[in-house]
Amino acid sequence: MTQKDSKETILVVDDSEGTREVIRRNLEGAGYQVLGAPGVPEAIATMKQSPVDLVITDLKMPRVSGMDLVRHVRENYPNTEVMMITGYATVTSAVEAVKVGADEYLSKPFTDGELLGAVRRSLAKLRVRRAGRESGGAVEAPHGLAGESEAMQRVFRAISKAATTVATVLVTGESGTGKELAARAIHYNSLRWNKSFAVQKCGSVPPEVLESELFGHKKGALPSAVQDFTGLFERTFGGTILLDEVCDLPPAFQVKLLRALQDGEIRPVGSTQRRKTDVRVLASSYKDLEAEVAAGNFRKDLFFHLAGVTVQLPPLSERREDIPLLANYLFKQSIEGLGKGSAGFTAETISCMKRYCWPGNVREMKNEIERMLVMGDEKGFLSADLLSPRILMSASPEAEDDLTLLNTGQGTLKERVEAIEAKILRESLIRHRWNKSKASRELGLSRVGLRGKLERYHVVKEDDKATGAPVGVDGE
Repeated sequence: MTQKDSKETILVVDDSEGTREVIRRNLEGAGYQVLGAPGVPEAIATMKQSPVDLVITDLKMPRVSGMDLVRHVRENYPNTEVMMITGYATVTSAVEAVKVGADEYLSKPFTDGELLGAVRRSLAKLRVRRAGRESGGAVEAPHGLAGESEAMQRVFRAISKAATTVATVLVTGESGTGKELAARAIHYNSLRWNKSFAVQKCGSVPPEVLESELFGHKKGALPSAVQDFTGLFERTFGGTILLDEVCDLPPAFQVKLLRALQDGEIRPVGSTQRRKTDVRVLASSYKDLEAEVAAGNFRKDLFFHLAGVTVQLPPLSERREDIPLLANYLFKQSIEGLGKGSAGFTAETISCMKRYCWPGNVREMKNEIERMLVMGDEKGFLSADLLSPRILMSASPEAEDDLTLLNTGQGTLKERVEAIEAKILRESLIRHRWNKSKASRELGLSRVGLRGKLERYHVVKEDDKATGAPVGVDGE
């Protein structure tokens, strides 16, 4: 749906009629419906009468301030975004606005592009949040981090706190858990949100190349340096740099990075002059940096500097209750990205996905869903037989894998073997779309023998559990 088709409604609150008119013309030209109010009481009355998607409010107004309006909207209208504008911008006021719930903060005078950019970011956050609620009560942070588990709520709270500070932040977690997404969320919710965000990979990069990429170089300083080059620390002035997988930082470069962070200065390769910088540095690591320090692979002083604030992302295996929500979120993303349609997942597909441990975390799930969309019927549901064999052969609800099942020390040998047998029966039936004739032939069982085992082990097609329908009716 385009912006013109959606006609999202924006309420502009400013005691200056001229300011309201300028903003109204710009936003209506971009396809939005715009309402106006000269003050907070009028804005509150308007919101009681008409649904509003975004409130843009001035900070300083007669009688009641814009900060009070932000609080009112946050307490009473959870489905509405808020943006603060002011001609009296200070760091203190910006931080306070973010704390009470403003999603964006613009200083006057601002350009048409800055206004529209902030509006689009705010409404994009709103659409994501609404889509999450429609898919089962999702609670999401910006930039694709989704979850309603307590583990993810801790992450969201940590991101929110980290965004309002100027401290260096270390984001840790297994590969594929969304560390870069968390870093982007921190940046775009910080006071540097309207400046550049850059990512520098630290792994498998020679020290001299990494130094050049970050600090720049002078012509002739390197064999390939045919001209002067400006590094990320200067190109991202005023913004944020993520040092991705900082655990792989070459030891020879660690001391140079520490000096740059401590002094706020860099020296391009081949130059004798030091240059002032103004960047916020975030770092991510899939390794335990404290263990790396203990092993002598990472400088202790650099670790302490980077880990001013730490955000720990949990692996997907530790928040399986988020899998249905996350799967639906990634499903919608993948449909848009691939241009492929589908009716969604069957209950059995989601059940199988919840049993799998996802060693590749969110990245692995996204790739799996994209593969299923490519292989599936655009008009039908994504059934469980489309899942990769490793997921179909994933653990039963009672155990993580066959080896664990056999060595738990719980139950008799017969009980443990029967649990594995039930798992094999289910996997075979899923692959054959619950056609019992095909499954029984593959397993070397009679139809009667297969039916008896299914009844004995209570193996039921997930989609039929709610209705009590017979297993595999179409395969009789």
